Amino acid sequence: MIAVIDYHKGNLMSVERGLEGVGAHAFITDDASEIARADAIVLPGVGAFADAMESMRALGQDVVVKDRVACGVPFLGICLGLHLMFSEGEEGAGDAGTVAGLGLIDGVVRAMPRQDTSGSKYKVPHVGWNSIHPASSIRQDVELGAHAEGEGFAGVPDSAVETATDLTAGSFECPLFAGIPDGEFFYFTHSFIAPTTPEVVTMTTHSVTFASAVQLGERAFGVQFHPEKSSDAGARVLRNFVELAGEAL
Repeated sequence: MIAVIDYHKGNLMSVERGLEGVGAHAFITDDASEIARADAIVLPGVGAFADAMESMRALGQDVVVKDRVACGVPFLGICLGLHLMFSEGEEGAGDAGTVAGLGLIDGVVRAMPRQDTSGSKYKVPHVGWNSIHPASSIRQDVELGAHAEGEGFAGVPDSAVETATDLTAGSFECPLFAGIPDGEFFYFTHSFIAPTTPEVVTMTTHSVTFASAVQLGERAFGVQFHPEKSSDAGARVLRNFVELAGEAL
């Protein structure tokens, strides 16, 4: 059984239906004890970072998720669920600047810039279809995981941001994207983006090149897009996750 975590911030039925549509047995729950017994866990993306973490802590979900991921239980974070995997986030933090996330991956989730380095303006929230590319296909001068002062937004050096669309064909090594071609389109809706860290496996461009998927260990993943709203390609990603969950049993 796959637990879809309910942290009381939105409608989760589309995620549950998406999983069931590819053959999974999924259930929505806010009960930490049920999450702990699940064979796999999905953390959907609805709401703001600070509010979501407040609810997860109040319900005891944060501790359970961190424990189960550490034990190798298959995990998928979707949109905000990806953001919550990181150690800190700006969204909803107010004067505090940032609030603590789950801390599965080190880094700060920040607001998406409204213009690129040339001054061209972009709509934020970023809503609609966009393509994903293997992180390895970005120019070699993008140093994943760099955090030195003076670098570009989200840990990508300025030189890389300036050439953000200079992508070459590559292949996805991440099992979550088995059967997905380089440049496939998925549905996005978000205003904040995760930092570029060594865990990033796919990247997408909208004002900047940002992390659109991560992999932590062998069975924990996060995606910025909504697979449950991404037609056949999204269904393939969900099916891949369900198959990975089955192999872990």
